[in-house]
Amino acid sequence: MIAKPELIKKVKDYFDLNIYETKVWLALLTRGISSAGEIAEVSGVPRSRTYDVLESLEKRGFAIEKLGKPVKYLAVKPSVVIEKLKNNTMKYAEEKVEVLSKLKDTKEYEELQTLHTTGIEPMKNHELSSSIKGRSNLYSQLRDTMESADTSVYLATSAYELMSKQKMFSEVFAKLKKRNVDIKIIVSDDESEVKKLVKKFNVPIKSKHINSRFLMADRKELIFTLKPTNVHEDYDYAFWINSEYFTNSLAYMFELAWNSN
Repeated sequence: MIAKPELIKKVKDYFDLNIYETKVWLALLTRGISSAGEIAEVSGVPRSRTYDVLESLEKRGFAIEKLGKPVKYLAVKPSVVIEKLKNNTMKYAEEKVEVLSKLKDTKEYEELQTLHTTGIEPMKNHELSSSIKGRSNLYSQLRDTMESADTSVYLATSAYELMSKQKMFSEVFAKLKKRNVDIKIIVSDDESEVKKLVKKFNVPIKSKHINSRFLMADRKELIFTLKPTNVHEDYDYAFWINSEYFTNSLAYMFELAWNSN
C-alpha cells in the first residue's frame, strides 16, 4: 500500500469510511482506473471483499464504475467528494432540525415529559444540584433554565458574553418578555457599553462592579460559573443549584446592587 498509515487513519475519520473503504479509495486515487483484482493487489484488501467495497464506494459517491469489460472503477476527485459530503450533511442536518422542531407536538414528547416529571418530583433539592462542564453544555442549561422561568430572571454577565451569544439571548429575552417575566441584567462594563446593549436587546441592563457570571430564575434556581469567559470553552465550569433558600438570599443581594446608585 502506497499510502502511509497516518494518512489512512485520518482519511478514514474525515470521510467516515471503514478501513477497507479507505484503503480501496486511496488505491483508486493512485491508480486512476483499475479492476477489482488490481485494487485488491495494491490496497491489501482481500479480493473477496474488494467487490463489495467498490460497490459501497460507488453508492456513496467515492467511485464510478466504468462501462465495458472487464469491469473497472474510476476514483472520484477528492474535491467533488467533499462538496457532495457537505451538501449531504447540510441536507441531513436540515431534515433533522425539522424533525426535532416538530417533536414537541408528538405524543412521544408528552410521554418523555411525563417520565421526567414523575421521576423528578420525589427528588430533594440537593439531588437536583449538579456541575456543568464545557461552555456548550453551560449555555444549553442557561437557555433551558431561563426559558422555564415563570416570574423572574436575574443575570450577571458581561457585554462580551451577551454579544457572543446574541442570537440565543435575543430569542430567550423575547420569549420572556411575552410572558411578562421580570428581567434584570447586570454587567461590569461601562455605561456607554450598557446603552448599546439596552438598544440591542431591549431589556433592563445596568452597569455594576460585579465581575461575575451567574443566573437566577424565579429566585429558586441558580447557575454560577467558576471561571471568566476568557478560558477555553472546554474548561468553562459551573454549578447548577435548585434551592429556593439559597437562591432567594442571593437574589436579595442582587436586588440591593440593582437598586443602589
